[in-house]
Amino acid sequence: MNPKPDSVVIERITPILDGGKYPVKRIEGDDLVVEADIFKEGHDTVRAVLKWRAAGADAWQETAMSPVVNDRWTGVFPVVQPGIAEYTIEAWGDVFVSWRAEYRKKNDAGIADLQSEILEGVAIVEEAGARAENKADAKALKSYAKKLLAEKENPAGARAVADSGDLDALMSSWPDRALSTQVVPPLAVRVERKAARFSAWYEFFPRSAEGKADSGSTFRDCLGRIDDAKAMGFDVIYFPPVHPIGESNRKGRNNSLHAQPGEPGVPYAIGNNRQGVNGGGHCDVAPELGTLEDFDWLVGEIHKRGMEIALDFAINCSPDHPYVKAHPEWFYKRPDGSIKYAENPPKKYEDVYPLNFHNDNWQELWNELRDVLLFWCGHGVRIFRVDNPHTKPVAFWEWVIAEVHAKYPDTIFLSEAFTRPKMMRVLAKVGFTQSYTYFTWRNTRYELTEYFTELTRTEMADYFRPHLFPNTPDILPYFLQQGGRPAFLIRSILAATLSPLYGIYSGFELCENAAVEGKEEYTDSEKYQFKGRDWNAPGNIKDTVTKLNRIRKENRAMQFFTNLEFHACDNEQILFYSKTTPAKDNIVLVILSLDPWNPQTGYIEVPVKDFGFLEKETYQAEDLLTGERYLWSGSRNYIALHPHHRVAHILRIRRWTGREELFDYFR
Repeated sequence: MNPKPDSVVIERITPILDGGKYPVKRIEGDDLVVEADIFKEGHDTVRAVLKWRAAGADAWQETAMSPVVNDRWTGVFPVVQPGIAEYTIEAWGDVFVSWRAEYRKKNDAGIADLQSEILEGVAIVEEAGARAENKADAKALKSYAKKLLAEKENPAGARAVADSGDLDALMSSWPDRALSTQVVPPLAVRVERKAARFSAWYEFFPRSAEGKADSGSTFRDCLGRIDDAKAMGFDVIYFPPVHPIGESNRKGRNNSLHAQPGEPGVPYAIGNNRQGVNGGGHCDVAPELGTLEDFDWLVGEIHKRGMEIALDFAINCSPDHPYVKAHPEWFYKRPDGSIKYAENPPKKYEDVYPLNFHNDNWQELWNELRDVLLFWCGHGVRIFRVDNPHTKPVAFWEWVIAEVHAKYPDTIFLSEAFTRPKMMRVLAKVGFTQSYTYFTWRNTRYELTEYFTELTRTEMADYFRPHLFPNTPDILPYFLQQGGRPAFLIRSILAATLSPLYGIYSGFELCENAAVEGKEEYTDSEKYQFKGRDWNAPGNIKDTVTKLNRIRKENRAMQFFTNLEFHACDNEQILFYSKTTPAKDNIVLVILSLDPWNPQTGYIEVPVKDFGFLEKETYQAEDLLTGERYLWSGSRNYIALHPHHRVAHILRIRRWTGREELFDYFR
């Protein structure tokens, strides 16, 4: 027998990605708010519940949904632990409430003979009693059915029974769902730990930890750099690849084709079987950095400091990688049978062989790369920054991230994909926790406002977590090259306050901006050499970076992304935005000059009504960068910024309560 057709329409569900193909994302402890259009034919009253469970569990939990307006319903459930949770909606016509509404109308109209209607009600209540699995509820429902039957010749008495609050509660507990409609298959939400949404990364090359220009450092030499990063408030230490580096076609200083004796090579040219002590490939460390035991020790020291380590997962092989001999079929071949090296025209990477993910032996390759990730998870790594994921199949990432999450559900993956928008989006959808962005090249007020409005006010907010890096070992933007120290201050403030996820590559705090002429590249890049540095060189911005990280941790509003709101200023060179908590108990305004060369002034429009203030009410604005406090009134306020004295205000707004605060204000 064919199943009965659906009795209720459920459509326009949010949040939903590509019709349910991909899970939306939330953080443990969040509430997932679900909305849908829910209705049915006729005038029957509709009931709906939001149901949820951990993926693979048998039993559903559920909570009632509430109508909002025009057949739009909403419900909410908490997401509590990392992993995949499922959710669905079930809706049905409420026969008891519909019967009672119809009975009331007839009774109000003065219809005298309602015995048939009363008997309908008796049957509905009796059926609920038969469904009730709780004995006390079943007994109470049978009692109400008898009371209703006893009043079959008394419409007013029957109405009083039907209107009983206790009966209403009982009927709501044991509804008739025989003709319910449920959304199938269920939708999914990927639940991740809090560091997936809020963290500050500090990237440095372990071989340059001590800042020596003529020789490299080891894992055991890294604690000074790590402690400095912790003192600045960073919570994730990110290392470029730490594996053995190939010797064949090794690049030299400033990307020269031939390395001189003693030059360390590029860490992204992975694999050197001659040097390797644990295979010489992706499951090994460069001997010049130390041993796996040294790496484990360093990971332990990082964890002791309340920090985490992020490791680069770069799927590159040098010509010396053990894969080349063991699995030549994994690589691309030229017509003459030789293996092709990597290219990104006009750039050439003669020291790197890319892998062919669609070779005839692809499954063994995929399994091997999964095992590499699991190997490092076993050594205490739970964060991976993935190099150029957009050059590998999306299907591979969907599969391998799921495989790793099955064993280590707390693992975070950062997508380093500066590429076409749709590719960046789909990588986030299939499982990447965080994503690099175009922030690096967004400098004007229009560019920043447009881009971050897209990230926060479209479907992207449900799956795309922007991780803002103002620089990388590969990218020194022209703004930083040309704007000097003020440009570094501007970009650090933007990165740290626009998104709860941001990071810097070492040297940024020293305002390093020596570039290859006409290119967004560092001259004397430490990708190709040891880097000499004075970590406390004059002119550094470490103090500002430290303040920014403190502000982020002390203000809960800064730990979310979709609460970003842009506001009006009459000067295009000044960017004004805010972040607030839902209860408006933490309100932070950022007012920033985008001009690293000239003073800028203007009037901003503070949205005081949105903050719950009266138009002319006095409120306090505390500058979290300087400790200064101002008393403001109303929405329109004057701002003066200067590239060498004050590039920004970061203001915490509080209601002014009067004389009891005067001492604090004038101290």
